[in-house]
Amino acid sequence: MKVEQIYTGCLAQGAYYIMSEGEVAIIDPLREVEPYIQKAALDKAQIKYVFETHFHADFVSGHLDLAKKTGAKIVYGPNAAPAFDFYAAKDGEILTLGKIKIKVIHTPGHTMESTCYLLINEEGKEVALFSGDTLFIGDVGRPDLAQKIKSDLTQEILAGYLYDSLRHKIMTLSDDIVIYPAHGAGSACGKKMSKETQDTLGNQKQTNYALASNLSKEDFVTAVLDGLVAPPGYFPLNVMMNIQGYDSIDQVLERGQHALSVEAFELAANETGALILDTREAQTFAKGFIPNSINIGIDGSFAPWVGAMIPDIKQEILLVAEEGREVEIITRLARVGYDFTIGYLKGGFPAWQQAGKEIDTITSITADELVALHQKDKSISILDVRKASEFNSEHIKGAQNTPLDFINQSMTSIDKNQTYYVHCAGGYRSMIFASILKARGFDHLIDIKGGMKEIKDTNHFSLTDYKVPTSLLL
Repeated sequence: MKVEQIYTGCLAQGAYYIMSEGEVAIIDPLREVEPYIQKAALDKAQIKYVFETHFHADFVSGHLDLAKKTGAKIVYGPNAAPAFDFYAAKDGEILTLGKIKIKVIHTPGHTMESTCYLLINEEGKEVALFSGDTLFIGDVGRPDLAQKIKSDLTQEILAGYLYDSLRHKIMTLSDDIVIYPAHGAGSACGKKMSKETQDTLGNQKQTNYALASNLSKEDFVTAVLDGLVAPPGYFPLNVMMNIQGYDSIDQVLERGQHALSVEAFELAANETGALILDTREAQTFAKGFIPNSINIGIDGSFAPWVGAMIPDIKQEILLVAEEGREVEIITRLARVGYDFTIGYLKGGFPAWQQAGKEIDTITSITADELVALHQKDKSISILDVRKASEFNSEHIKGAQNTPLDFINQSMTSIDKNQTYYVHCAGGYRSMIFASILKARGFDHLIDIKGGMKEIKDTNHFSLTDYKVPTSLLL
């Protein structure tokens, strides 16, 4: 028997590869399925099942392509009704994989179709639980997402279901069972997830606030709902793609891999409604970019920020990227449902410069330079674009919190004619913020390299921290 966690850090997502006697099951696969197929080929094994724990909101699953390419059977638990062929497993049903068994445990709460899969080894011992978004390490799945799809479900109702699922289906299992969740820290599917990506159930009973033995249902509902912020806007759209189906990843890659000359790129930008997405490193972008392009660096939390900043998953996109990384970027966009990349700039930004085309820049200064400016004028305006919870934990005295997460609301409090100094934690989010507002006509935003980390190292600014109501925290 082989059990392998395939963890994708930029999505904080765990997929699973399980093999026994030449038969393989994949749990919650990513959109690009070739790595699973290649892994099975190396093992001289056949992919038999694709198990889905629920209809994912934060990424587009690879179940359809994987089933089409391998003949595997797509399995969902009770209450699932997708628009494609699948196997509707019953609660408590046992499916065989080689010499091992996988038991279906229906655990509604995160969503109504949420299902965990219990692995039973060759000796008949229950050894692992693939818990999806029902149980994380340190947290449980947020119960406010399914109400976006079914209006008659409230978050309170779903939280109540989740309590019952955990108490009566999960916590009754053996303490030595290993929990393999669908997500870890950094995912928007929960609030307090650990950076650890697996743990024993027994340890979770001791450390996970939601599994406290003395927690009543009423207290559980309050605790789980407390502090939830609005989910990213692309979540319901990804759910519908996972339910209704989508284009093959092969079609998406073919559509996006059009190498456009400078002239063709400019023409496409002018004659379509395409958004120009520049995925280079923040400081490289600041020194020169195509006017009206926005920066979301590929070497950061790329896919989640694309999902948060680009509201329409059908938005046509033109890419500016480092040469050789175009396929990677198109793939990572497709993971979260952005399937309409229509081409990329051949030769990248250097080709645009060499052609003598117009460029734009964003001023970026060091924390030491900010200190020098502040020593001369204590009234300079500082924008902190971190999350409210980060700001409330610690911030520069007098700074204004304008979270990137809610940029449309944040920008309403900014004067286009005033100069602002913009920072985040490390410099990634502040450049996203500055680039988007630059494209909207805000020409007086100055980025702070290195963000709060570098600012704190100067030991110049007075930092304020204060306790806030839990409801304001993530």
